[in-house]
Amino acid sequence: MSNFESLDPLLHSQLRLAIVSLLIGVQQAEFNYIKEKTGATAGNLSVQINKLKDAGYLDVQKTFKDNYPLTICKITRQGVNAFETYVSAIKSYIDTKPKNA
Repeated sequence: MSNFESLDPLLHSQLRLAIVSLLIGVQQAEFNYIKEKTGATAGNLSVQINKLKDAGYLDVQKTFKDNYPLTICKITRQGVNAFETYVSAIKSYIDTKPKNA
């Protein structure tokens, strides 16, 4: 086997990668914005956000706005680092230049 970097299994999920990728660009976003952009169901999105939060990749703040629940997700430094490492690993997979050519 070659020396490919292992991929973070937490980010290797399509929806979790979409959430983190989205937050990389905007830093923080409301739950409904993420739901709209990813096309995920509220239940699935909630589960995946909690997994990212438990890993320290997201900070989740739950408040109220006009008597309605408001959830704001913000990417953490750890989340940014994990994403950058993941992208680097993917790049190593697609780098097809021979090392000893």
